[in-house]
Amino acid sequence: MLGEYRIEGRRASEIAASVERAVGAGELQPGEVLPPLRELAVYLEVNPNTVAAAYRTLRDRGVIETSGRRGSRVRSRPASTPREALRVEVPPGVRDASDGNPDPALLPPLERALAEAAARSARRPVLYGAPAVDDDLAALARSAFDADGVTGGPVAVTSGSLDAMERVLSAHLRPGDVVAVEDPGWGSLLDLIPALGLRPAPVGVDDEGPLTEQLARAIQEGARAVVVTDRAQNPTGAAISSERAASLRTLLAERPDVLLIEDDHGHGIVDLPLHPLSGVTDHWVLVRSTAKAYGPDLRLAVLTGDAVTVDRVRGRQRLGPGWVSHLLQDAVAHLWRTSAVDPRAVSRAYGRRRDALIRELAERGVPSRGRSGMNVWVPVPDETGAVARLLHSGWAVAPGARFRMQSPPGVRITVSGLTDDDITPVADAVAAVTGRREARRYE
Repeated sequence: MLGEYRIEGRRASEIAASVERAVGAGELQPGEVLPPLRELAVYLEVNPNTVAAAYRTLRDRGVIETSGRRGSRVRSRPASTPREALRVEVPPGVRDASDGNPDPALLPPLERALAEAAARSARRPVLYGAPAVDDDLAALARSAFDADGVTGGPVAVTSGSLDAMERVLSAHLRPGDVVAVEDPGWGSLLDLIPALGLRPAPVGVDDEGPLTEQLARAIQEGARAVVVTDRAQNPTGAAISSERAASLRTLLAERPDVLLIEDDHGHGIVDLPLHPLSGVTDHWVLVRSTAKAYGPDLRLAVLTGDAVTVDRVRGRQRLGPGWVSHLLQDAVAHLWRTSAVDPRAVSRAYGRRRDALIRELAERGVPSRGRSGMNVWVPVPDETGAVARLLHSGWAVAPGARFRMQSPPGVRITVSGLTDDDITPVADAVAAVTGRREARRYE
């Protein structure tokens, strides 16, 4: 039962570290069963309580999972093997439609915004003790939230959406708590949840957002938090409709104790209206990142939420980085104030490519999804084979395993790097690897 890898250590921390090293190195594989607690205690000549403490630490870190009498086993995707490891290596000569990056041509120039931020810093340097959030940025963010019908609340600034989500989840949950997440959904979030010692509960997604019935089941089975994407859902492009928002709000209003996190990373690249769920639960936040519309390297997101949650986020932030650079905050405020990005124009640019690809795939008998944003999701019967054959055909796409828990296989195609002339060749290649043929009409 101990297998080829020999777990070592005399203290709980040493035993846990030994297992975690083995998982990270691939010596203990996902799904592999760990020795029974008492058997390992005898082997290591330690008290069974020591092994129990080690296993508890590994479970809280998202490395293993326990199933009662079935014992403990390495998670199917442990926190030490992130989904980013499933990234496709793009060889020379292959077009990359896998990375999820925005089109650089649609990002605004930053020179003037950064220069003005630097000049302001020279006039009024930000020193220790200054407010964490720039007043100008907070006012602009709050005005935009108000315009979209987001419930009133204070504003905080974090280093991107994932940073915000980590802080909010940590502020309210404890290891072992369950978080309802979209499936397929954002791979980085699916990595973060087990890394915090939390347990993800998959919720299916259609073009209008999370399925209400599945979210209701997840909450009924113990989910203490839910994370939803309002628009440009990654990887399917779903956007919450007014009807779906109404049903989700009704559901959440019946469980005000559930923590709600909304991710509106599509702000600035999607012209579909926002239908927020905010305010129906006691604790909630809505997060907006600047990454897709203004550039990933800005590393800035604004969030609003209930006063307790925002205060906890700010308080924990003070004990870590302290604040997000005011140079970045001033630069983003300048970009917003001068309307450096036209969401309608950006949305049309992505929408033209996305809709053309979906249309071409449909003509070849290939179903696909992509209501908003820059990605198209294509169900495939054999994910690994499809990715490999498309790579051989000259196209790199993202394997669906980066985004899935229990949902069927698929691949994600990012259209931001495609030109109008690329659409037909991509559709032909996808149709070929899925075994579909171009639809024909007979006179």
